[in-house]
Amino acid sequence: MAANEISHSGKILEITPEYTTVEIISSSACAACHAKGLCGLSEEKVKIISLPTDPYASYNTGDEVDVVMKKSMGLKAVWISYVIPLFILLILILSLSSVTVHEIYAGLIAVGAVAVYYLVIYLFRDRLSKDFEFFIREKQ
Repeated sequence: MAANEISHSGKILEITPEYTTVEIISSSACAACHAKGLCGLSEEKVKIISLPTDPYASYNTGDEVDVVMKKSMGLKAVWISYVIPLFILLILILSLSSVTVHEIYAGLIAVGAVAVYYLVIYLFRDRLSKDFEFFIREKQ
């Protein structure tokens, strides 16, 4: 794995001419701990990702593969999903509070603005999905 890539192990579930479906098991940092059964804090989530099928690939259903994305795309996702909404929330709360809007209304307006932001992101999800390209690499 290169230093500028984010990689997750997965298993191919289905291959069609358009899409390859891969199951990724995402685990928390403490999932490898020997006491994870007693602790209850570790968690594993199964995620299903559909990727465009590479017509020249020699993968089969059930193969163990790595799903890879450029690290810069991961940072872009963090900005879109966490940093920008935080700035919207803080700017609105601070500016509305400074013009003597009641705290409850300032909070509701700020949360509503963040909800509108996420709605816009949802409406442009097809356009954004073209920016975030994943690809499959054979397990090493």
